[in-house]
Amino acid sequence: MAKHINISLKGHTVLVTGANSGIGKAIALAFGQTGAHVAVNYVVQPEKAEEVAQQIRQSGGQAITVQADVSREDQVQAMFKQVIETFGTVDILINNAGLQRDAAFTEMTLAQWQKVMDVNLTGQFLCAREAAREFLRRGVVPERSVAAGKIICISSVHQEIPWAGHVNYAASKGGIHMFMQSIAQELAPHKIRVNAIAPGAIKTPINYNAWSTPEAEKHLLELIPYGRVGEPEDIARVAVWLATDDADYITGATIYVDGGMTLYPGFSTNG
Repeated sequence: MAKHINISLKGHTVLVTGANSGIGKAIALAFGQTGAHVAVNYVVQPEKAEEVAQQIRQSGGQAITVQADVSREDQVQAMFKQVIETFGTVDILINNAGLQRDAAFTEMTLAQWQKVMDVNLTGQFLCAREAAREFLRRGVVPERSVAAGKIICISSVHQEIPWAGHVNYAASKGGIHMFMQSIAQELAPHKIRVNAIAPGAIKTPINYNAWSTPEAEKHLLELIPYGRVGEPEDIARVAVWLATDDADYITGATIYVDGGMTLYPGFSTNG
């Protein structure tokens, strides 16, 4: 059961990419609890996106669904146009959309490599660029925030931890890390904050096989010092807080939400 979010972002507009399932869905619902206007992005399964939007409306928020493949420039620009026409502007971007196409390195096809890069990295570039353009056009609106806008990139512990068998995914997340820091540096003078959240093992459809049985979960927990697999709401609560003015002096930072996975638990007994 998700905990209620006792933060108000009433009047803010947030666009969450890849928001019809998993971490993106939890983030969209959490922002809905704050009173924000939420744009629920999806590529396929519009009925799931509409379910998320309907849950937000039932809790008293406003929400729309918007279809766009984040790796396509024309679709990203059309998505931002639709959101801005509906809600007036965008205040917060959650760059969440991502996927995996796993293969052994020597068997990995160019198509598998390119698809992951296109969605996970180029998609973040295209969405962040459109968000930044809108933030710069609008500037600071003091009654909403001391910042002109916020971009939160959803990365992964695999921006730090190498991952054999998943080199395209790990490389895309490593790219997100430097991409986030570079645009944070460039946009900070304009009062635009850019940060990242790096989830560890979270119970989502993308890694269902890693936690769906007691045996699989027990094996996974060997990598997590804190002793539990994360829930999508663990990420959502951090995303909401990071988008508020309480986090105003934070930019260019990655917050690891991983139960200690990046603490290299294999070394807890001196290796």
